Amino acid sequence: MEITYIHEPTDLQCGQAVLAMVLGKTPEYICEYLGNDRETDLKEMKRTFREHGVKISDVRKQAERREELPPLCLLSLETPRCWHWSLYCGGTFYDPEHGVLSDFPQCKRKYYWELTLQP
Repeated sequence: MEITYIHEPTDLQCGQAVLAMVLGKTPEYICEYLGNDRETDLKEMKRTFREHGVKISDVRKQAERREELPPLCLLSLETPRCWHWSLYCGGTFYDPEHGVLSDFPQCKRKYYWELTLQP
């Protein structure tokens, strides 16, 4: 899967940016779809992925190193400032706040849900 990086439009739209990157949409479309231009919760993330044909695992798993991650996953990271949504795809981190990275941005706890594109 090829990801086009999207920087979060506001400090509160990391979830919308992650959804937009995976779904090939704009953050504006995602905000309108959700009726929400502020923080997104896990329920909104799961519903939007599923309604757009992306399977998301039901189980949250913890990771310490990037080698533990599946090829495509939604990340929930405890950064110094807040809990934060991010994306991992094929060895690269696409973080709506910190950019395209080769490893996790600075964070304490790291959780993920595996994503699978439906054929």
